[in-house]
Amino acid sequence: MFKLYYAPGTCALASHIALEEVGAPYSAERLNFKNNQQNSPDYLKINPKGRVPALVTDSGVLTETPAILAFIAHSFPNAKLVPQDPFAFAQVQSINNYLCSTVHVAHAHKMRGARWATEETSFADFKRKVPETMTACFTLIERDMLKGPWVMGEQYTICDPYLYTIAGWLEGDGVDLSRLPKVVAHRKRMEERPAVATVLAEEKA
Repeated sequence: MFKLYYAPGTCALASHIALEEVGAPYSAERLNFKNNQQNSPDYLKINPKGRVPALVTDSGVLTETPAILAFIAHSFPNAKLVPQDPFAFAQVQSINNYLCSTVHVAHAHKMRGARWATEETSFADFKRKVPETMTACFTLIERDMLKGPWVMGEQYTICDPYLYTIAGWLEGDGVDLSRLPKVVAHRKRMEERPAVATVLAEEKA
């Protein structure tokens, strides 16, 4: 039995969807970010980073979305959430690491400016830049990364719940979705999957 720590509206949604997709035995523990529960002593014992997701397994705790997604895929190989070819798997990891290290960070500049600066004027400048940087990131994804119908083409992989999760932030980041028809179509396709509907209902409850 796995235990996933998550908060609604965060990147933990990708791991939540993946667990549901593979039929893993798991429970999901919601953290209340408004009450700063992610920095409570009890949670910091689980994840000293004070962030989500965190996945508790029999072997220990995993953090960071790309690592958790790869672990889920390899733990349930019959679900075929990653390609068997080593190069194709490396491509999956390349995409997911881009989503983690570049796209998510660009988004975080909107409300997490204190991670990178101390002056209030800097925070405002970071926030103003977000529509531009997120548009640039997703223009690249639309043009070069999203093969269709799924990220890797015909095979649904761990890239898909991750892209879906981050694409859900685009409207709030001031990105013009009319310029991203493939991304929009991918979002609609994802929401037709039963696992996605189940997780969204749980996180919205």
